[in-house]
Amino acid sequence: MSARPPRVLIIGAGSRGRVYGRCTIQSSNGIVTTVCEPDPYKRDEFVRTFIWHDKAQHAPEGSSFAGWRDFVEWELRRREREAAGEKDVPEGVDAAFVCVRDEMHHGVVMALAPLNLHIMCEKPLATTLDDCVSMYRAMAPLQSTKVFSVGHVLRYSPHNIMLRKLLLEDQAIGEILSIVHTEPVGFWHFAHSYVRGNWRKESSTAPSLLTKSCHDMDIIMWLLCSPADPGSDEPPHIPSEIASTGSLQFFRRSRKPKAAGSATNCLSCPIEPECMYSSKRVYESARHQGLETGNTRWPMSVVLPDIESFGGDIEQARPELLRRLAEDYNESTTQEEIDSQNWFGRCVFESDNDVCDEQVVTIRWDEDPLPPSQRQSAYKDEVGNRGAKQATFHMIAQTKRQCHRFTYVYGTWGEIYADSRTITIEDFRDGTQRSYRPKLESLGHGGGDHGITQQFILAVDRVKNHGWPAPRAQREFIGCSLEEIIRSHAMVFAAEEARTGRKIVDWKSWWEEKVGSISS
Repeated sequence: MSARPPRVLIIGAGSRGRVYGRCTIQSSNGIVTTVCEPDPYKRDEFVRTFIWHDKAQHAPEGSSFAGWRDFVEWELRRREREAAGEKDVPEGVDAAFVCVRDEMHHGVVMALAPLNLHIMCEKPLATTLDDCVSMYRAMAPLQSTKVFSVGHVLRYSPHNIMLRKLLLEDQAIGEILSIVHTEPVGFWHFAHSYVRGNWRKESSTAPSLLTKSCHDMDIIMWLLCSPADPGSDEPPHIPSEIASTGSLQFFRRSRKPKAAGSATNCLSCPIEPECMYSSKRVYESARHQGLETGNTRWPMSVVLPDIESFGGDIEQARPELLRRLAEDYNESTTQEEIDSQNWFGRCVFESDNDVCDEQVVTIRWDEDPLPPSQRQSAYKDEVGNRGAKQATFHMIAQTKRQCHRFTYVYGTWGEIYADSRTITIEDFRDGTQRSYRPKLESLGHGGGDHGITQQFILAVDRVKNHGWPAPRAQREFIGCSLEEIIRSHAMVFAAEEARTGRKIVDWKSWWEEKVGSISS
């Protein structure tokens, strides 16, 4: 603990905002002091849970705002009052977690940049490449004094930290030749978020490769592109080409069971009791994480944001849940209204979703010779270069396995299988097998939620209280540069161009054309 712990603002009190609020309290010395949230119930409940526990008194000035713009205006006035020597001016915040909807990230970060705060932005950084690059240019001049992180939580789980150490530092299987990485989203999880929910349409959000899998693409780049030591002078091993295929294969009208007839909502569908996508089955029953399990968090808090107001009484909450599941649209509903909300009772085969429910991305690296001064391992001293390699990523909706990723890594003298819980090494040289079970600190991305929060707050604390230069804190605690953040996001946009254009993208020429010199 420091004498002056980092003071934290959280913008967005939805699922991710609550995660970072909880992780800040449980895994760091940070103090959550402020929240911005337009929904009154979510905002007040967040204040009661994370900021101000004394119900007999009002929370202090500056604790909550209906919108982030309100906070920015208040903070500018607060600084003016402080500069004028006014007494009893509330203390400001040191850092912000940006947890609003993806398409809002750009506007919020750009507005926060002049306030010179430490920022952690939930993934993806933005929904267009141009917005990502403009955010880079806004944040780059601040890097001498402030740290910046993006919600690539997979980098911070004990499992992936150990996997990277085994591969890059210990070289447990020699030099990497190929990685095959799979993200099984889960059949009902995909239906919840990408058919009925926030991320169902590319036009209003972004491709599912970005909104769901950008941190999987980041992990691949972290293992195959970034130097083993973030502080080294070794240049990144840049990919040579990217290809991708994928489409909306299953969740479409042509797959609708004939027995469902013309029904567009589960509650009026004749085959609802036997449909595995029934909204009653997912959100009401105990089969998944529905109301009857007593769950008041995701996904129930998304479908019924005020679920905790029912005090855990299932029978009181049930009528309101069913009312919301019965909401539907028809030909007379305006497009604006359809786009403005989620439709969690809508038939998954009659929704307006258009994002891919299956996609494969292939990335290839050419051999890349290194001068002796830049070789960081005995193996590279022997071979004198970084060899050709490739990675294949597969995102699939139709699985029972929900977000429990698994990875095969093939090397020059062994192979590794990793499944988010266990890492198994097969050594070709002596025929031995070794297995590791990294500590599973929590179910939130295998401990990655706590890990990224802890590392971000530690970085802020070192700068605020211990005199560290921000670049050192960025390197040692965040472990990821702004350029790496842009590169892994750009890889997603390049893959989408390859998929939609049915072509192979040459990375170097694409980068020069689309991104150019990001520091200019």
